[in-house]
Amino acid sequence: MSRSQSIEDYLKAIYKLQSLDEGGVSTSNLAKEMGVSNASVTNMLKRLSKLGMVDYQSYYGTNLTKSGEKIALEMIRHHRLLELYLTEMLGYSWDEVHDEAEKLEHYISEQFEDKIAELLNNPTVDPHGAPIPTKDGEMPITTSRKLSNVEPAISCIVKRVKNQDGKTLRKLEQAGILPGVKVLVVKKDEEADCLHLEVEGQNTVIKNSLAAQIFVV
Repeated sequence: MSRSQSIEDYLKAIYKLQSLDEGGVSTSNLAKEMGVSNASVTNMLKRLSKLGMVDYQSYYGTNLTKSGEKIALEMIRHHRLLELYLTEMLGYSWDEVHDEAEKLEHYISEQFEDKIAELLNNPTVDPHGAPIPTKDGEMPITTSRKLSNVEPAISCIVKRVKNQDGKTLRKLEQAGILPGVKVLVVKKDEEADCLHLEVEGQNTVIKNSLAAQIFVV
């Protein structure tokens, strides 16, 4: 069955929001994520429901069916492999790859996906530290905590950055805050709502809202 790019984008967005919306993804949250009206989302959910890709009922949350989840994970795998390919093989910086991968993920074949994975030695994470779903459609289980929840005097290793804004990623890179890097929480400034860190011997300060998007072990 052929799928439109719009269908794939919706399924991927629902997968992303399922972990945040208890009981199912709300129409308003999905509309915000997709940047469209509630009416547009409702029309698409009805369509996806007829295709057997989501469980949808008016005024209740929406969840992916097994077939819908399989497609979402396939797109996420394409996206994250492409991000890594762009950085490792084509010299893109980690703040440039998201938009490029968004365009390409819908068009690569399964054979091309396999070739990328083989070339990259079957990687398990993308440039931002996000887990790459397996070929069989399984999302690896990871354990980490938000940097914003780490207490002072505790050292940790950056595992993942869940932010795709290019300007923010460049700022983090300049501060040395990258996956695999050791950071020390020096002080929490509750009044200024920020976190003082030591990163490879250098002191830096970031907002708690950004620290909440950095996952560490």
